[in-house]
Amino acid sequence: MAEQKQKKQSYKIAWLPGDGIGIEVLEAAKIVLDKLNLKAEYIHGDIGWDFWCKEGDAFPKRTIDLLNSVDAAMFGAITSKPVKAAEAELIPELKGKGLIYRSPIVRMRQLFDLYICLRPTKAYPGNPLNFKDNIDIVMFRENTEDLYSGVEFNSVPKELSDVLAKLSKPFDKFKNLKETEYSISCKINTQQGTERIIRAAYDYAKKFGRKKVTIVHKANVVRATDGLFLEIGKEVAKDYPGVQFDEANVDAMTMWLLKNPNNYDVLVAPNLYGDIISDLCAQMVGGLGFGCSGNIGEKLAVFEPTHGSAPKYSGLYKVNPIATILAAKMMLDWLGETEKAVALEKAVADVIKEGKARTYDMGGTSKTLDIANAVAEKLLFK
Repeated sequence: MAEQKQKKQSYKIAWLPGDGIGIEVLEAAKIVLDKLNLKAEYIHGDIGWDFWCKEGDAFPKRTIDLLNSVDAAMFGAITSKPVKAAEAELIPELKGKGLIYRSPIVRMRQLFDLYICLRPTKAYPGNPLNFKDNIDIVMFRENTEDLYSGVEFNSVPKELSDVLAKLSKPFDKFKNLKETEYSISCKINTQQGTERIIRAAYDYAKKFGRKKVTIVHKANVVRATDGLFLEIGKEVAKDYPGVQFDEANVDAMTMWLLKNPNNYDVLVAPNLYGDIISDLCAQMVGGLGFGCSGNIGEKLAVFEPTHGSAPKYSGLYKVNPIATILAAKMMLDWLGETEKAVALEKAVADVIKEGKARTYDMGGTSKTLDIANAVAEKLLFK
């Protein structure tokens, strides 16, 4: 997979709070990073719904330029809405511009080729929300292709429908529809994109002594793209004889994960399936308050919680920041700060096991920054 960075004396880290509770959970992460005495310059970056409403761009060029100059980034959360051009006309600042909102995190992944979405799932002892003890699964989600490629048509131009009618017999039932009566989203998987994410999963398994890699797909129905994913998976597996090869249909995977989660080790999937399965995995260890994620490329990595901006909780400092704190742990690993990463994860585990500081989702009354301070107090790293 993309190489871990070499440890440095100091770092430049882009700080991208985004919207809603993203601001609050990043504040919590900063508390623990400061306690670890990480030598870093944290540089604020503008991103999210508010900037789309004000400027028509949720991912401004100044933020893109910032990401081109840093060692890593911490990302909070953004508000994403399926806003069409007609709805954008109702926002005074955007009236007459014909804009359609597109998620900036998806743009970021594609622009910087952050092709690995790494999502670890671990059941920490003492968490009352654990589905089962000893769950320890790592998801590798392809991050730039598949149904998230962005090749979509809200109404289908006649030129496209004519080509599809000529080339695809199953398209016959759609060819007489009007342009505005249907939509198309293209599922695109390339050989290069597929091989590199599967090889990243196997490299990870080999490096960390993982026993099995499971390819998640739906090749029995989606024969072209998922068939490609499965066949390349089988070929890559031959280069790793010490790691067991496994494969499963995505629908069956949801069932087997709930029945026997301890049977799984490393999972690798196309973009959409990986998104869905990783949320299921997160719920088995407490929900999205425990779901951390790394968007990793060859030159840049951006770390985040997997939850959204939760506007109804904005300003209340109510939500669980552990996902974001664990994302900071992932960033430390990426930067080569292994000792600090180990110390941070141990502190999180100790707070969870002790059970004195718990946010509402865990049945407690602690606030967001209470959890951060409790973790910071457990840090023994000097």
